[in-house]
Amino acid sequence: MQRNSINKVILVGHIGNKPEGRYTPSGTSTASFSLATNEAWIDSDKGKQERTEWHNIVAWSKLADFATEYIQKGQLVYVEGRLQTRSWKDKEGNPRKTTDIVCTVITPLEWKSGKNSTASENKSTDKFEEAPEKDDLPF
Repeated sequence: MQRNSINKVILVGHIGNKPEGRYTPSGTSTASFSLATNEAWIDSDKGKQERTEWHNIVAWSKLADFATEYIQKGQLVYVEGRLQTRSWKDKEGNPRKTTDIVCTVITPLEWKSGKNSTASENKSTDKFEEAPEKDDLPF
């Protein structure tokens, strides 16, 4: 990999599902969830158009523990990370590909006070960031 390249993603969106926590065989925690981002525009016929983009988010270690413990469906969050594409074969043997965002920062922009509650409390100063590993440093 070239040293003068950047792979960084910044998203602000709503959590699509409660983060699903798991552990690797070596005991490292991981969590995955979806994040929805929305855009709206006026088309040439003066009609309002909207589109929702769904992103696959993956968190590791303490960040995964934070996500499974505190992040709720529908919550507005800020996510930073990097794109990572992975390939596999489905049950029929067909090649498949997906692109995930491996996150390094999750900042809740609102807090949900229960599984089905819509009330939010602004705690935007709270932030959870995973410490970079020594190998991830750019120097």
